[in-house]
Amino acid sequence: MLQPLGVTDFAETAYRALLAAPGLTVPELAGRLGRSSGATRRAAGELEELGLVSRLPGRPVRLLATHPDSAIDLLVARRREELEKIRVTARALAAEVHVERQPSELLEIVVGQAAIAARFTQFTRNCRAELLVFDRPPYASPTEEDGQGAVNGLLREGVRVRGIYAPESLSQPGGLDAAVLAAKRGELSRVHPRVPMKLAIADRQVALLPLVLDDMVTSAVIVRPSALLDALVALFELLWEQAAPLLVADEEMARDKDLLTLLVAGLKDETIARQLGVSTRTVSRHVADLMDRLGARTRFQAGVLAERNGLLADD
Repeated sequence: MLQPLGVTDFAETAYRALLAAPGLTVPELAGRLGRSSGATRRAAGELEELGLVSRLPGRPVRLLATHPDSAIDLLVARRREELEKIRVTARALAAEVHVERQPSELLEIVVGQAAIAARFTQFTRNCRAELLVFDRPPYASPTEEDGQGAVNGLLREGVRVRGIYAPESLSQPGGLDAAVLAAKRGELSRVHPRVPMKLAIADRQVALLPLVLDDMVTSAVIVRPSALLDALVALFELLWEQAAPLLVADEEMARDKDLLTLLVAGLKDETIARQLGVSTRTVSRHVADLMDRLGARTRFQAGVLAERNGLLADD
């Protein structure tokens, strides 16, 4: 079990024996394990160096196993530090080497809902600086639909996440609540009435998008650094500038907070009424009042005017 942390099989056996019988001397431990004193002494030295064993005061020397919780946590932390150093070294080496990719290597086709969902998970795990996402149904699998957990993990690690939601995403059961929660946790979230497709771009180095727009769940294409990837990043930035922030910020608009959020999302009155637990007529009346106060002729214009007036905000 401890091999991935650099502990040999015999050393782990000795450690387990010391956990069961604290305070054994090396000869006593050797007798319990049925091994020579020399081999047992080497294993004890290995465990002591790793911090898994300490010596009790006095003579003869008796060995005490460190409690697994603290000892193994320390080993895991050391291994993570070693792996991070290797990762940094690998990136430095990669920066020194210019590799000319063949055209066939710039695109990769992924087929099957499970494979697509797995690639999105891989994107989130490997992303280190920024994740850009177009969020809209249909979803390849429940894993993709619940991918907010992976996004929350990125936010905790300090990765910048920007998401543009389609109104259809927010009208899914629990969709709005999940998006608002992500925004409160640090995701920069906006809504656009015409999100053209599903899209994920990790660190502006690789993108995942549907291969066929009429069928966005059974096949996808991975795009690596190329003019096509640059165009996808430019498309995201264009829609980002046009999109409206998801959250309402002005305290004076607290009464209309939920209504304005749903209105900007482009949801219909019936959907808004269900979300707010009121009648459709009440929603229509409040929408008309809000548009009148903002001087807007359309719902989307109301969102734009609300942003210009500082009623919507994202950090």
